[in-house]
Amino acid sequence: MPISLTDLNQSSQNAFVAALDGVFENTPAIAQTTWHQRPFTTLETLHQSLVKVAQSASPAAQLELIRAHPDLGSKTKMAEASIEEQAGAGLDQLTSEEFEQFQALNQAYKAKFGFPFLIAVRHHAKHTILDAFKSRLQNAPEIEQQQALTEIFQIAWLRLGDRISP
Repeated sequence: MPISLTDLNQSSQNAFVAALDGVFENTPAIAQTTWHQRPFTTLETLHQSLVKVAQSASPAAQLELIRAHPDLGSKTKMAEASIEEQAGAGLDQLTSEEFEQFQALNQAYKAKFGFPFLIAVRHHAKHTILDAFKSRLQNAPEIEQQQALTEIFQIAWLRLGDRISP
């Protein structure tokens, strides 16, 4: 059940972090730091504050945030939001051939960049994800790391919209 922005602004730090659990995959420190910037007048200002905290993190912390995300199409344990998002794109119903293709691309991507491929799957279907996978494998590591953060910020925006009512 969504929480109102007013209630979120008035919540304790622990309640704030719990309400935003999973907005940034397995990285509660972003919400913990952002809590100090309350009150937020709009969902947009909350999102911008969360993004600024993530952007101001050390390169190592940013890489940890990226690595906290699951491989696409995998059957490993992941946050409920990730499960729902991947299911929405049909990644929970891959044929054995598609599963093998995703696994091969995941491995190639991780071998090249050292972190999982990230994309806001709610904006995509299986075939557009595969196209993006193949295209982005051609990127330089620094470009792809920035793209991964951009995708994380888009994912966070979508997840905030699911949890917070204006």
